[in-house]
Amino acid sequence: MVDSVGQGDFDELAPRAAAMIESMRAYGYTLATAIADLVDNSVTAGAANVWLDAWWAGRNSWITLTDDGHGMFEHELRDAMRLGSRSPLEARMPSDLGRFGLGLKTASLSQCRRLTVISRRSECERHIRRWDLDHLSRRDVHGWQLLRSVHPDSTAPLDRFDRLECGTTVLWEDLDRLVSTAHSDDKRVQDHFLRSLQDVEQHLAMVFHRHLEGPRKRLRIFVNGNELAPWDPFLEHHPATTSTPEERIELPGHDSPIVFRGFVLPHKDRLSDAEHAAAAGPTGWSGQQGFYLYRNERLIVPGSWLGMRGTRAWTKEEHYKLARIRLDVPNSMDHLWHLDVKKSHATPPPLIRERLVGLAQNVRQSARDVFAHRGKYGKRAAKKEYERPWKVIRLADRVDYRIDRDHPLVAAVLSDLPADRRSEAEVMLRVIEETVPVQQIWLDAAESPQDTSAPFAHASSQDRVALVLTAYRAIRRNRGLDHEATLGVLRACEEFADDETEAILASYAEGLNR
Repeated sequence: MVDSVGQGDFDELAPRAAAMIESMRAYGYTLATAIADLVDNSVTAGAANVWLDAWWAGRNSWITLTDDGHGMFEHELRDAMRLGSRSPLEARMPSDLGRFGLGLKTASLSQCRRLTVISRRSECERHIRRWDLDHLSRRDVHGWQLLRSVHPDSTAPLDRFDRLECGTTVLWEDLDRLVSTAHSDDKRVQDHFLRSLQDVEQHLAMVFHRHLEGPRKRLRIFVNGNELAPWDPFLEHHPATTSTPEERIELPGHDSPIVFRGFVLPHKDRLSDAEHAAAAGPTGWSGQQGFYLYRNERLIVPGSWLGMRGTRAWTKEEHYKLARIRLDVPNSMDHLWHLDVKKSHATPPPLIRERLVGLAQNVRQSARDVFAHRGKYGKRAAKKEYERPWKVIRLADRVDYRIDRDHPLVAAVLSDLPADRRSEAEVMLRVIEETVPVQQIWLDAAESPQDTSAPFAHASSQDRVALVLTAYRAIRRNRGLDHEATLGVLRACEEFADDETEAILASYAEGLNR
């Protein structure tokens, strides 16, 4: 039954402007997420270029974001400055990155007290609108007064906008959340200002990387005149990266599917130092694992397990740090994913959670294998299992680590010893096994994963030759093998399965044949 409300049966109760906007400033934006929201509007406006400029001048510091999109007529600008200018229930173009009609205002006013927007369509005069929180808080001001001019004390240059045929500039002034002092010579606050801009650069390079990539990139972003390079979370073109085929997940009532693709990144032993540092991302290798949720190729969630669970809830753990999963979701499903105002949090629909868990479980297991075997498993790995000197014994109440007595080199050395010396060697091995510093190794690997290295990585060339030839001779003597068969045994040992070992033994064999 529809509630029939007669004239005079209701109160028109508009919120107080100053109180409402001050409350909206607490949505939880960072500087980086707020600026990303502005770039969303530029992308929706068809911009090919976005210029972010920031100027430090104490409390007179300012930030502008200018784009060369199609701009706005005066009535469009006025409506864009309205809080809740569009309902999240409205149908949107597939390329629209907005949702609530709040982003421009809430993002901007979370960082500044004075928001000015200047815009024009091609061959039209420019139009200006300004929200000024200090103006709204005056006792003689009533209602929602949206001003039509730049503040008279503004020092921000608008020459970049004036050179454009059409486009929009968003100007932030009175940056009270970022700049807490009136003194332009306050070094501490200035350093914070500059560090925050570096965070913005990293964030934009990550969030919009698919727009910034390729020879025919759709978008270029400049920060204080310097063009941003995209940050690809998946190292998609690296030869040691492995990936799953795309899985398309259809939902009833939606024309476009969810697209799943998993990536297992290379172990650090397969990356240069520069590649490893770059691929770590803003929060580091462990922090960047998980799902990467995209909406119209704009990154929403940059690495999270999204509350998924197998036998227990998935958390970010060191041995899964190479697993990164790309999820593309159309904007028609925003409500199903419970997308928030900041476009930084989402929850998978119950209807597809089980399927996502199954697909992701395979990616996680592959990532764990690559991590555990230092990249020996993967796109270019041998199909057979490697011989490893350590083996894991899983008991009901604990996990033990034992030296494998059947490992070719261990077996060769033990068999060469007389009985009394062999028992002494067994005692030595048992002492080593019982005192493995598991907790310390785990802490060191978790806190400084970049400090772990491949077997013999720091051995000198002379030491490496001695190690390889000693192992070769011991195995050949113990098993009575010829040269090629001994090579096969060594190739099956993880610590000797590399090009350097091959080169040493090739040189040794050449010397034998002379």
